[in-house]
Amino acid sequence: MGLLTGLLGLPLAPVRGVLWLAEQIRDHAEEQYYDPVRIRAHLERVDEARRAGEISEEEAAELENELLQRLMVRRQ
Repeated sequence: MGLLTGLLGLPLAPVRGVLWLAEQIRDHAEEQYYDPVRIRAHLERVDEARRAGEISEEEAAELENELLQRLMVRRQ
């Protein structure tokens, strides 16, 4: 039965490989998106841009709120 199941499932092997790869990419992207070190670095860049006048106070506040929300999600 194992050999027969293996032979019948063989055509689906590339699909399983693609799904596995997509899951790995998603997991890696989520790790980077919620990485506290990256979020803090981004917060520093937002602050620098605000002080340099590159972005408005409102834009900076929106970006900071989004980044802090990501940081809070990571900690949950």
